[in-house]
Amino acid sequence: MVDDTEKKYISSEELKKHSSREDLWISIQGKVYDVTEWIKEHPGGDIPILSLAGQDCTDAFIAFHPGAAWKYLDRFFTGYYLNDYEVSEMSKDYRRLCSELSKAGVFEKKGHGVIYSFTFITSLLLACFYGVLCFESFLVHIVSGGLLGLAWMQISYLGHDAGHYNIMATRGCNKFAQILTGNCLTGISIAWWKWTHNAHHVACNSLDHDPDLQHLPVFAVSSRLFQSLNSYFYGRKLTFDPLARFFVSYQHFTFYPVMCVARVNLYLQTLLLLFSKRKIPDRALNILGILVFWTWFPLLVSCLPNWTERVVFVMTSFCVCSIQHVQFCLNHFAANVYVGRPEGNDWFEKQTSGTIDISCTQWMDWFFGGLQFQLEHHLFPRLPRCQLRKISPVVQSLCKKHNLPYRSLSFFQANATTIKTLRAAALEARDLSCTAPKNLLWEAVNTHG
Repeated sequence: MVDDTEKKYISSEELKKHSSREDLWISIQGKVYDVTEWIKEHPGGDIPILSLAGQDCTDAFIAFHPGAAWKYLDRFFTGYYLNDYEVSEMSKDYRRLCSELSKAGVFEKKGHGVIYSFTFITSLLLACFYGVLCFESFLVHIVSGGLLGLAWMQISYLGHDAGHYNIMATRGCNKFAQILTGNCLTGISIAWWKWTHNAHHVACNSLDHDPDLQHLPVFAVSSRLFQSLNSYFYGRKLTFDPLARFFVSYQHFTFYPVMCVARVNLYLQTLLLLFSKRKIPDRALNILGILVFWTWFPLLVSCLPNWTERVVFVMTSFCVCSIQHVQFCLNHFAANVYVGRPEGNDWFEKQTSGTIDISCTQWMDWFFGGLQFQLEHHLFPRLPRCQLRKISPVVQSLCKKHNLPYRSLSFFQANATTIKTLRAAALEARDLSCTAPKNLLWEAVNTHG
């Protein structure tokens, strides 16, 4: 234990000076760490650390890392402490709750959900293959396409779980589960998912840092995107040009049709990442998994008797799976947004501000994969999905105590709210006289955040 008189201190302002990729410091519980070299090896990628560089990120560290991770911090310790380190009452309650959940072993209580999910997914895939290979009925082939879409939804939920915590007995088996559920069965790389999803969690609903809100030229959830913001995730400008203005002007009409073919974009994003110059963990394994998908899926489709049935089969599978794409948009599109980097000292507040839960009965939890409890998942990303409903009342109580929003809408209400948000931005986009919001009253009333 270092005596307080022997400790070396720096201020938060001094810490902010070390926020570049070449000189990257962070603070955790007031201790300052130099992670400049570590970001190259960080399992969660470099984006999450870069987003929180030069500031205290204790709450984010607690959210994403198990207790075993703390022992690895000492090798990065600079010897400095923050002399103005303070913890808000909200953060104190959040950290206390995390500690209680950890001591109760809740993060390790995963139930039998993985076995049930694998069994259900296997049944859906077998039924799909049986319908395609053993029947000549056009109707059976359409139903088979629907079953494939439903299987993809459940596979994605399982892959999502495997990406956040170990659903298998060992890390090696968990990596196999990630490649199997992501690359091999859905054609969407787990490497791409980790890259974008970790950034989304850290910078939830930041217009210039969260890739899940950066959909120009097709969608814009806020008129602030009309200012052609710089995307710090993609490293380029999100240009709001005439083409983007045209698409955004009708986005409340095109939202559902686009969701029906959203998987095509995910396939493309996967290929762009895997064949880019960016450092990709397990690149060869990811590419091999994608090759597996693009072997079995085209072969299955080719077994159908004609091109009409093949197109209908593929589109049916896409349309059924689009329910999941819609759900992910409902969780965030109509929530509050902001511009700028996330701040480590308002972790809980940013998550409550940027998320919307979908209310449903318990027997429908399987359909939404637990992600209807979006706020609970964002606050405790390592928590098994079977525990999310159980902690929901605790989260609601904390939000009420600190006067923070806890929004839970029915699936229908969430859809209506999302379309309303898209329509508001669309109407603003139709104003050809400006490239940025000019009506401050309109902005105050209609822009979230």
